[in-house]
Amino acid sequence: MSNLLKKPFKLALVQLASGADKSLNLSRARDKVHEAASAGADIVVLPECFNSPYGCDFFPSYAETLLPSPPTKEQSPSFHALSAIASESKIYLVGGSIPELDTKTKKYYNTSLTFSPSGELLATHRKVHLFDIDIPGKITFKESEVLSPGNKVTILDLPEYGKIAIAICYDIRFPELATIAARQGCFALVYPGAFNLTTGPLHWKLLGQARAVDNQVYVALCSPARDLSAGYHAWGHSLVVDPMAQVLTEAGESEEIVYAELDGAKIDETRKGIPIYSQRRFDVYPDVSKGDVSYEDRV
Repeated sequence: MSNLLKKPFKLALVQLASGADKSLNLSRARDKVHEAASAGADIVVLPECFNSPYGCDFFPSYAETLLPSPPTKEQSPSFHALSAIASESKIYLVGGSIPELDTKTKKYYNTSLTFSPSGELLATHRKVHLFDIDIPGKITFKESEVLSPGNKVTILDLPEYGKIAIAICYDIRFPELATIAARQGCFALVYPGAFNLTTGPLHWKLLGQARAVDNQVYVALCSPARDLSAGYHAWGHSLVVDPMAQVLTEAGESEEIVYAELDGAKIDETRKGIPIYSQRRFDVYPDVSKGDVSYEDRV
């Protein structure tokens, strides 16, 4: 038995087609998660901003209040929908992300909620690195015009399987977060994300493979389906990468569910063959996981 991943399991990524109707998005997510569970998935992942269109213009109008937790159904219909879906399906559900409003601070966040098979909230991750880019002639986007960043590494322990880390989209570009999670014993890094038609073909798969090979863990990236009638065009191509950086499964552009079998033996085999965990030179450079790492949100 692997020390990191206690037993094999089936992972499902739901590349959801979302629109302007939040209630319809939640209903569609429910149907697709149930479909994945019926196909034998043990852990299911939804995409970034699965309950709304993606964009700074939409964050405030779709935002829900999550604190104090648990919120009421009126404060957060998405929270209660995700909890119910996980409980009905008897699976672990990484609920993509939703826009969040903290009513005390009046700040908006891009927030991921993970639920247990009993519908219990296990973890909350607010996107740490905001998507502020300007590629001349291609795309300009600035999440920080509306959103505030989270400020913690999010790791949760699934008793049957082991530890996973949750981060969101642009977070994948920062290897420190992934490295810290891996050195804290995570067997997988899970990123709901929504790369676009500029950065997607350039870096989406590359970054998934980079984080996997850097840390010799599984990496999962879950995108919304592409909708060319929307203001923001998601790349799609949800995928799972193994610890040797091999792509196990990859979606196309449209709505679909992709599956992968994750096995701890692959992690052990990779680390035995290429033993970087025992070869690092912390006498030459620092171990970022031993620094001042935040695992709790600071208000």
